[in-house]
Amino acid sequence: MIQFRRIVPPIEVIENIAVSRGVRELKRLRRVHGGRRWRKVKGSAYVELVTGEIRLAELHWYEAHGIGRKEMKIKRLLD
Repeated sequence: MIQFRRIVPPIEVIENIAVSRGVRELKRLRRVHGGRRWRKVKGSAYVELVTGEIRLAELHWYEAHGIGRKEMKIKRLLD
């Protein structure tokens, strides 16, 4: 897994991958974070890697109303 320090805003081309029951991790997300209507979302943004490089990456994360973004990860580097 590629680790990063921070995201350089903005996150662009945001798209829902799955909503509510379509989210495979739904039971765990509700147990750990609470919330009701979870979504798995993807988008692209520049990120600062641990090495100090700034690269364009595809990001995946979960979010719910009132809870915000959780468990963000880099799926792949795009540049």
